[in-house]
Amino acid sequence: MDLRPHIEKFATRMTEVETELGDPKVFENNRRAQELGREYARLKDLVSKGKEFLKAKEELEENRELIAGDDAEMAEMAQEEITRLESRVPELERELQFGLVPPDPTDSRNTIIEIRAGAGGDESALFTGVLFRMYTHYADGRGWKHETMSSTAADLGGFKEVVFSLSGEEVYKRLKFESGVHRVQRVPVTESQGRVHTSAATVAVLPEAEEVDVNIEEKDLRIDVFRSSGPGGQSVNTTDSAVRITHIPTGIVVSQQDEKSQIRNKEKGLKILRSRIYELERQKIDDARSKDRRNKIGTGDRSERIRTYNFPQGRVTDHRINLTLHKLEEFMQGEIFEDMIENLTLQAQEEELNKLK
Repeated sequence: MDLRPHIEKFATRMTEVETELGDPKVFENNRRAQELGREYARLKDLVSKGKEFLKAKEELEENRELIAGDDAEMAEMAQEEITRLESRVPELERELQFGLVPPDPTDSRNTIIEIRAGAGGDESALFTGVLFRMYTHYADGRGWKHETMSSTAADLGGFKEVVFSLSGEEVYKRLKFESGVHRVQRVPVTESQGRVHTSAATVAVLPEAEEVDVNIEEKDLRIDVFRSSGPGGQSVNTTDSAVRITHIPTGIVVSQQDEKSQIRNKEKGLKILRSRIYELERQKIDDARSKDRRNKIGTGDRSERIRTYNFPQGRVTDHRINLTLHKLEEFMQGEIFEDMIENLTLQAQEEELNKLK
């Protein structure tokens, strides 16, 4: 692939974006200004790598000519340069090729993550709590903020369901491949015979939607209020502060009871509802674009088994990319979680790049 024309296009577009950012009026629309700022940073990096790539290719040819000359000392120096450049040129070429893949406009969004206990009863609920802590540990390590939006605690610990938001730099970009079924194999605390049980939890990762993304009309909502309840069904509030919101056109239902204020519960519920509707619309578009071609990565199918956490053997395996990492405890603390994310992102980029060929 001849990358020179693409590098020139990157440079032309960078100049256009720079000019647009130079207009004070663009900052009257904060969202547009942020989008342009991110695009400019991306293009600037690609243009820099493009220049380095073209220069490296030129130097590689020059050194190959020198190695064929009569000067032995010069030939030795040229060989050292050739070794370095033959490693660097393919790296730059690959990075520039990935730059041809249009960025996901939702990559910069904040995120809402929903984790629900699946098959496995109490053990599944405990594992849901483990996953929740894994994601929040990872978020803390990256300096992201997290807030629990709703949760239903299980009797023996963990959660039947927990919904939380993450805000920070490129949250959705880093975590969008986490949607699906996460399976755990371990000896439950309730197991007296030491037998390994298998249970599962479902994770849904939603880009946070803004009001401009989804227009929700009051006539399309049915809002019911009720008293909050804790584990076992006991009442934790004497007023009808809990809220159940039903979006009639889609049938999506959101219940919110974590706050003491009905108004606050409604606000949180609408935030979750908006993101679910937004994700539903995005999924329809993605399905229409790829009727006959499904990616291994990033399908977002919540019924797809994506990963197994095997505690007796201390390993975690992602089935989409056939990657197994050991040091499971460190992984669950969010310490080597980044290795999995990097490999998933690379595979997704490869798949998108293949579509362009």
